[in-house]
Amino acid sequence: MQSAKHYLELINQTLAQVEYPAWLPGLYEPIRYTMASGGKRLRSTLLLAMSDAFGGDLQQSVWPAVGVEMFHNFTLAHDDVMDHADMRRGRPTVHKKWDVNTAILSGDAMVSMAFKCMTGCPPECLPEVIDRFGVMTMQVYEGQQIDGDFEKEERVGFDDYLRMIVGKTSALIAYPCAIGAIIAGAAPEDVENVFNFGVSLGIAFQMQDDYLDVYGDPATFGKAIGGDILNDKKTWLHIMARDQDADGSFQSLLAQKLEPAEKIMRVTAAYDALNLREQGEKLVSRYTEDAISYLKHTTMGDEAKDWFIDYAHNLLGRNK
Repeated sequence: MQSAKHYLELINQTLAQVEYPAWLPGLYEPIRYTMASGGKRLRSTLLLAMSDAFGGDLQQSVWPAVGVEMFHNFTLAHDDVMDHADMRRGRPTVHKKWDVNTAILSGDAMVSMAFKCMTGCPPECLPEVIDRFGVMTMQVYEGQQIDGDFEKEERVGFDDYLRMIVGKTSALIAYPCAIGAIIAGAAPEDVENVFNFGVSLGIAFQMQDDYLDVYGDPATFGKAIGGDILNDKKTWLHIMARDQDADGSFQSLLAQKLEPAEKIMRVTAAYDALNLREQGEKLVSRYTEDAISYLKHTTMGDEAKDWFIDYAHNLLGRNK
C-alpha cells in the first residue's frame, strides 16, 4: 500500500493531463476552475487504494479515479445551484463566478468527460466498470431528488434520511471502492464487501458533514455555516430534533419567519438543548465501525486493512 499522499499526487498529476479546449472558454474554463479547487479527492483516492489493496496496477486505475473525481465535482456544481450556495472550498461557486446557465451546462459536460475517463480501465473489465459507474450516477440523482422532495415534506423519518444519503452520498464512495477492486481482479465476494464498506463509510461521512454544517469552522469547512438550516434540509439533526420535540417548541420555531442569522442561532441552540452533538458522535462512530467490519471479511492483507481503518478514522475525525 502507498500513502494517501502518494495516491493524491498521482490523481492530481493525471488531472493535470486533462485537456480543456481553448476555443470555447465559456464551457471549459468553469470545469478547469472546478477541478483546480482542490479538495480531499476522497472518492478517487479510495478507488486507487482499493485497486492497490488487491494487487492492481495503479496506472490502470488512475483514469477511472479521475472520472470519479470529475463526476463528484459535477454534483457539487449542480448542488450549489440548487442550494443557492455562494462558496465552495473557500472560493465562489461556479454559478456565482459565472452564472446559473454556465454551471448547469459545464456540469453536464463534466458528466460526459467522466464517462470518457472511465474507459481508461483495462478492456476486459470495461463493461462491468461502465455498468457500475452508470448505476452509481443514477443512484446519486435519485438521492438528490429525494433530498429535494424532503424540503416539501413536513416530517421525514430517520429511515427515509438513510435512504436518501445512501443514494446521494454513499453511492459515490461505495462504487469507487468496488470499481477499484474490480479493476484489480478481486473476487466477487471481495468486491461486495468493499462496496458495503463504502456504503457504511458514506453514511458516517454524511452524518459528519451535516454536523459540520452547523458546528464547523467556516475557515476550514470551506463554505458558510448554517446552510442546511436556512434551506430546511432534513438532516439527522433536524429529524432527531423533531422526534424529540416533546413540547412542540422546535416545530413552533420552524414556523417563525426569522432573519437568516437569527434562524441559524436559534435552531443551533435547540440542537444544543437536545444534546444532539453527543448523539451524532455516537451515530458516526457506529457506522464507522460497521464499515470496518466489512473489511475484516475481505482477502486483502492486514496492511491494507489497517490502511483503510486508519483512513476511515482520520476522515471521520475531520473538521472540514
